[in-house]
Amino acid sequence: MFHREKVIAALEAKAERFAGYETVRSNALTAYESALAELMQLSSEAVLARLAAIPWPGARPTAEHDAYPELVVPFARRWAHHAEARSWALGVLAGVPTIAVDGSQITPTTEISFPVGVVQIGWFVNPHTVDADYVKDIDIEVLPPDELGGEEAAQGYPDWRVNLRRFVAECECLASWMQTYAAADPKPVCFFDGSLVLSFIQQMRPDRQLQYVQAITELLAISETTRVPLVGYVDTSLASDLLTLLNALTGSRGDRSLSDGALIGPRLGWGDRTTAWTCARDDQVEPYGAGEGGKYYEEVVFVYLKTTADGLPARLDLPRWIFEAGELDRVVDVVRAECVVGNGYPYAVETADALAVITQQDRERFFRALQLFVARRNLPLRFRRKAVSKRGRR
Repeated sequence: MFHREKVIAALEAKAERFAGYETVRSNALTAYESALAELMQLSSEAVLARLAAIPWPGARPTAEHDAYPELVVPFARRWAHHAEARSWALGVLAGVPTIAVDGSQITPTTEISFPVGVVQIGWFVNPHTVDADYVKDIDIEVLPPDELGGEEAAQGYPDWRVNLRRFVAECECLASWMQTYAAADPKPVCFFDGSLVLSFIQQMRPDRQLQYVQAITELLAISETTRVPLVGYVDTSLASDLLTLLNALTGSRGDRSLSDGALIGPRLGWGDRTTAWTCARDDQVEPYGAGEGGKYYEEVVFVYLKTTADGLPARLDLPRWIFEAGELDRVVDVVRAECVVGNGYPYAVETADALAVITQQDRERFFRALQLFVARRNLPLRFRRKAVSKRGRR
């Protein structure tokens, strides 16, 4: 039961705590803005020289730093109304395929007597031509007990296997589409829903980290081989790579509750982006696949792109080859156009997400289908009484 008045009273009782938190953040932002102004006075060569003794300073400047000392690459186009913006976007996208992949999963539950998982991958391919239809489809994979770790699954700890399988399947699906379009002209732009920098795996065991890193580095390699651009799109990024860089330059520790977007966002108008930066994040991800002591992060560049009038900028992670090949502006234009069509969020990513999502109703349908399956096979599936009771009440 939700009691609105009691929730409001509980919030009011600690209102000063919230105000104090915002004061601390505001003071920290002011300090970072001073450090950012100092960074703008330095050439890329000077920045790299000062970072030379720091293995992972968060980020390193690219050649764009000298071309745009204000750290902003402006978007010159402005429109009187959305119809003009949409006309521009459709012109940019005409004939350029956009491909997005997303996934969701059902993890094992102790509500039934044996572990089972589900991974669902959805993809959306829009050729943006009048003579070819778009492709919207899904793939469903069921993970039985033996694929969830056998004895480990029986002990109730197999969720990581489902999550890993989903991640790998998303990468494999995108890689397959890249190979399909390897000979296309123009090349498509592929969207990965999330960052290409996998800090979320740093608390995992090294052998599990390796499987994630292998999947993403193979995807990066296929992007480079096929010359099909890849964009890791993060709508609300909590990354602090630029803040870490500023800490390294000033010798400060900074405030870890802040993000790059909070600092750089006020400097960007709609369509503006930051200069490109090479990722040099300092985390506990094992240095696989990038030479002795290196990380594959160095093969990723990132920019922040303003895609809404009042929100924080989105973060785009891209393979380094896109920047080196002079393809960055074209790719970012495609992202802008997708965001115009999608009203602030890439339409292709939004569509793939809608395809892939597994709702609570979908979960219930799956478990009913599972019951029918085990009944036909005379398998000993049992639901806990509490689970049956909950389903009856909700």
